[in-house]
Amino acid sequence: MGLNDTPSGERIHIGFFGKRNAGKSSLVNAVTGQAVSVVSDVKGTTTDPVSKAMELLPLGAVLITDTAGYDDNGKLGELRIQKTKQILNRTDIAVLVVDSETGFSDTDKELTELFKQKNIPYIVAYNKSDIKEIQCGENEISVNTLNNKNIHELKEKIASLVVRSTEKHIVGDLIKTNDIVILVTPIDQSAPKGRLILPQQQTIRDILDSDAVAVVTKEFQLAETLRKIPFPRMVITDSQVFGYVSRIVPENIPLTSFSILMARYKGFLETAVKGASAICKLNDNDNILISEGCTHHRQCGDIGSVKLPALIKKFTRKQINIKLTSGKDFPEDLSEYKLVIHCGGCMLNEREVTYRMKSALDQNVPFTNYGIALALMNGILKRSIEIFPDMVKLL
Repeated sequence: MGLNDTPSGERIHIGFFGKRNAGKSSLVNAVTGQAVSVVSDVKGTTTDPVSKAMELLPLGAVLITDTAGYDDNGKLGELRIQKTKQILNRTDIAVLVVDSETGFSDTDKELTELFKQKNIPYIVAYNKSDIKEIQCGENEISVNTLNNKNIHELKEKIASLVVRSTEKHIVGDLIKTNDIVILVTPIDQSAPKGRLILPQQQTIRDILDSDAVAVVTKEFQLAETLRKIPFPRMVITDSQVFGYVSRIVPENIPLTSFSILMARYKGFLETAVKGASAICKLNDNDNILISEGCTHHRQCGDIGSVKLPALIKKFTRKQINIKLTSGKDFPEDLSEYKLVIHCGGCMLNEREVTYRMKSALDQNVPFTNYGIALALMNGILKRSIEIFPDMVKLL
């Protein structure tokens, strides 16, 4: 990620859905002003979701996704439809593209029902209006990609559906001007070369935006840093060195982790705190799912695939079966698992994190995250969430 890039998890996700040959790809290209998708008269040209991160006025930073036709058939078609359903789980705004000539179909009705079930605001765009003009309702618009008819108006309609939430902070609402915050960032084999990981970048920016001071140090330099800065407002650490850092930071200095702050930022801290106790109830041969929102080359010291599983087995003294998923891969059926441990979700938008959390809760599977799980197994869970008094009450 470049320094000036908006992370995909912070972008508005706009998905274009509909039947094959409705003109989804043509409309995506018209809206973006770029050849994002391949356009053809052949049905099923778009076989996999195609996404484009861009700045789209008047919305700003968005991620636009073109999907395969929802009426696709055969075994490959079923897989493509499944991919489209997965896109719905992270879609903030849906555009249903309908062929004006063939009209609103049962497939289109099925899609609108899915939008409603998932509480996704949507617009129906009747394409190919040069062939047939449609009388449109409130959330509908007639467009034509051949002459860009109503493309600007479509973008305005999309923008009108964006719910501007109150400003959220990772840590900025917990600190004041000129407060000093010490950030502990281990640089080991699993750290990305030449840069900090996204939650660390975002936290530093939030501290600076709050006119406070960020001091960044490695874990083995923390003791010396605290001698020079004995009274910081708080210490925020990478979760994988939680135990080590907690022994160095005095009890009177608030201590938490990037992962815990991200859980609050993404809206699932309460669920994560409640779900952590399931770790203490695991038995031999229980299955747990460790899920990460990003994909990366795994090193020998990787937290998700190495450090966390090792600590779970050491803490529980049980033979636990662990499955690891990453990126957009998240199973719909979680019934085989006794627990889901998720990353902070920095690369996922809030809608997808919420979907994953609700999927687990709907199937009575406890759901927690890396930071909370590691704090519990290091015996410092209460301390790590003391900056959130309402969370302490849940223990």
